[in-house]
Amino acid sequence: MDAEELDELARRLQGRALSGGGLLQLAAATGLAAYAVWAAVLMPGFRRVPLRLQVIAAYKQGLRPAVGYELNPWLLRLSSYRAWKAGCNGQVSFLKQDLWKVNLSDCYNVTVFLAPSVKPPLAAKLLAELPDEARVVAGRFPFPSWTPTSTIGKGLDQVWAYDMKKVRQAAQSSMEGSPV
Repeated sequence: MDAEELDELARRLQGRALSGGGLLQLAAATGLAAYAVWAAVLMPGFRRVPLRLQVIAAYKQGLRPAVGYELNPWLLRLSSYRAWKAGCNGQVSFLKQDLWKVNLSDCYNVTVFLAPSVKPPLAAKLLAELPDEARVVAGRFPFPSWTPTSTIGKGLDQVWAYDMKKVRQAAQSSMEGSPV
């Protein structure tokens, strides 16, 4: 049931006492709307993230500083809780910032766990901002136009590693070889 159908239902019920059927219909519509919000906004963050992609795991592997950027307040709290539970509280930071507005020029290890639709604009941002020595690790979905330096795992646990210097060299080679 979409927003228009919910509005229509509310208009029909306005000023009337709800019968058993009307109450049931309203409860079902409310439940469906709550599920839609959960599925679209919250559930993606609660899916199992491969261990090697978590900021906490990066910190434990010696990658410092370990900083995560997230706008969703629920995921921010969940991440902070997981850092506390893992004994990394104060060592791993989760900041409520927009990844698109953060300057990544001083980052040397970047881990991303994002949907495929976000990868092309993110690839442009990373190419523009990251130093040649940086490494990018992508989980679940590879960067479509980049050739990975290495891959680990299979299926939902597969990750792709990219060295920015090699990515830039490949991009430059393809631009030189293509007609203008």
